[in-house]
Amino acid sequence: MPIFKIHHVTKYEYEHFVKESSNEIKIYPYTCKEQEVLQHEVSITNSPDVQVYKDYWGNGSGMFQIVPLHQQIIIESKLTIRTHLPVANPLSNLQSWPQLAAAKANNMLLIESATPDAVDNTVAINLIIAELQVEDKSIAQVCQDCNQYIFKNFKYTKGITTVETTVDEILDNKAGVCQDFAHLMLQILRTLGIPCRYVSGYICPNKNGMRGEGATHAWVEVFVPGAGWLGIDPTNNVWVTDNHVKLAVGLHFTDCTPVKGVFKGLTNQKLSVFVAVGYEDGQVFEEVNDVNMNFEVTNGKPVKRQISLIDSNHQQQQQQQ
Repeated sequence: MPIFKIHHVTKYEYEHFVKESSNEIKIYPYTCKEQEVLQHEVSITNSPDVQVYKDYWGNGSGMFQIVPLHQQIIIESKLTIRTHLPVANPLSNLQSWPQLAAAKANNMLLIESATPDAVDNTVAINLIIAELQVEDKSIAQVCQDCNQYIFKNFKYTKGITTVETTVDEILDNKAGVCQDFAHLMLQILRTLGIPCRYVSGYICPNKNGMRGEGATHAWVEVFVPGAGWLGIDPTNNVWVTDNHVKLAVGLHFTDCTPVKGVFKGLTNQKLSVFVAVGYEDGQVFEEVNDVNMNFEVTNGKPVKRQISLIDSNHQQQQQQQ
């Protein structure tokens, strides 16, 4: 049961003063049996009042405003958390497709989580499904086979996608980062009718090394009858370990965005994200990502919309790596 100290700093800097910034943050650890929060402190520029609530997916979310003129916003999270090893061998669960259908019946949350998006290249999705040979396999085995297929057939490449990259583009690129692989896996499994959801969090470094470690990360959770939601990571071809720390879940990345908001002002802005993971032995892993963002003018109005954070590994704090 490892203990991690995670220091996560999000910093927006503006060339000129802005005002009336309204923001939503989802940097609170998800409440579940696999992780235990020992201490958590969140500090924000100007110390605004933060309204904390649970959203539709059960994520801890915070809303705050900074009304006076300001040239920067710094959101700092200091988290100490103990993780517990998830289900040791998900493949020991042999639940069948009829059992999954029974679990989904009249359960709107599972039905919603099992509904695929509209994509153009359905042929490519169906070809992948054909290669998985799902007949006579358990739900968990199909999910593992899909996980392995993405790991083997899609190249892990930073910088070629953004938070707005579509599943069709991922299929064309045959490459991406953790956020892209999670979205692709969601589309494949939902086409099969398997409830699944996007997960945002961190992957803490270990001696074996993992893609995206030491920064914000993304993976998938699948619903398996009799076991509930089980995490699986197509970027690393593993079921989640006690090195995965979960922040938020949802249908897609947009439900889990660590920070997003709007402000009034005509200016360029710069976003930087710092993540440090510390261990009980004093070892620390640090990563800094800088993102340049230009202002946008809509209908002649100088309004800038803050983009969601993504890690440069995942595309800046959530192009989650």
